[in-house]
Amino acid sequence: MGADVDFMARALELAERGRGFAAPNPRVGAVLVRDGRLVAEGWHKVYGGPHAEVECLRDAEAKGVDPAGCTMYVSLEPCNHFGKTPPCTRAILEAGVRRVVIGCLDPNPDVLGGGAAFLRQHGLDVEVGVLERECRDANADFTVWKTCGRPFVTLKLAMTLDGRIATRSGDARWVSGEASRRQVYAMRACVQAVLIGGETFRADNPALTHRQVEGPLAANPQPLAVVLTRQLPAADAPCTVLRDRPEQLIFLTDAAGEASAAAAALVARGVRVWGLPEVDGVLDIGRGLTRLREEGHVYSLLCEGGGALAGSLLAYGLMDELVVFCAPKLLADAQGVPAFSGMTVPHMKDAAKLRFLGVTSLGEDLMIVARPDNGTAAGCPEA
Repeated sequence: MGADVDFMARALELAERGRGFAAPNPRVGAVLVRDGRLVAEGWHKVYGGPHAEVECLRDAEAKGVDPAGCTMYVSLEPCNHFGKTPPCTRAILEAGVRRVVIGCLDPNPDVLGGGAAFLRQHGLDVEVGVLERECRDANADFTVWKTCGRPFVTLKLAMTLDGRIATRSGDARWVSGEASRRQVYAMRACVQAVLIGGETFRADNPALTHRQVEGPLAANPQPLAVVLTRQLPAADAPCTVLRDRPEQLIFLTDAAGEASAAAAALVARGVRVWGLPEVDGVLDIGRGLTRLREEGHVYSLLCEGGGALAGSLLAYGLMDELVVFCAPKLLADAQGVPAFSGMTVPHMKDAAKLRFLGVTSLGEDLMIVARPDNGTAAGCPEA
């Protein structure tokens, strides 16, 4: 079992290389092992390209390795259907692989378990569940796309040790250090949209681009800029994103805002203005996320809003992942701007519960990654 864990851990490392390139396909890694030794490896490099299993078999061929009789470790159940590429199960079978170790089954309800069943029916030894939770975590975004009909939402916050994202005057430049800010640019390069609230839009005039990213991610399209606000700007307002890329700007507003003259002027410039229904006087963010998925082809969304927007995502079960850049600073000011606001929690037992996925040192800051502790992505049923 120890060797299985080690080889699956390597498959997960490889899968991560597909971040920012594989969507809307899942990120998957695969390794081929003979006599306890890793002899080939592969990962899903780009959407529409060969899957991890095929890449691994191609790597074996390039190295002169015969996969017959080998064991393949793959982080996600091999596909058993024709899509942009042929089924990986057929490639594995034809290669003569005798044992397949799968991290977790495919969360897509239309294909769940089909690949594992096919391989077993054709005489292969199939084991499922090695590093299962880690493999499920690696594709929690894919699970959301397939089961919730909305983007996977990552909430990013830069805060002091006492949980403040700005001073009482609203000054937030800079809470975190340069290394953390570079990481945020990389995160933007891996998503299709960045969401902020109206106050952040008006106060910071952000560009919401991944302009400082280098390497392969730099070639990715700039993410859509999405602003949740009831107060639309004038079409000629001196806003960076409105000036530079109006066709990539979306305002989520109320019905009155969508029907206003201000909206018409923005639309004339290429901006999209979408009116949202209201629930108890609050804009239905979930409806906006669904529309972004359906009409904007947004699979992953990064929220960089303030405490009120963060609190709304948390309250409505729309925060799938929390990334906190924690700076070694203290404000010790009760009127400093909190990272989350808008909820009333009288008892500690009612606090939202998260689980840590990782803590990384970035310059002087700590990057903390956590997810809702409900066994899967927030607001989504078990796959």
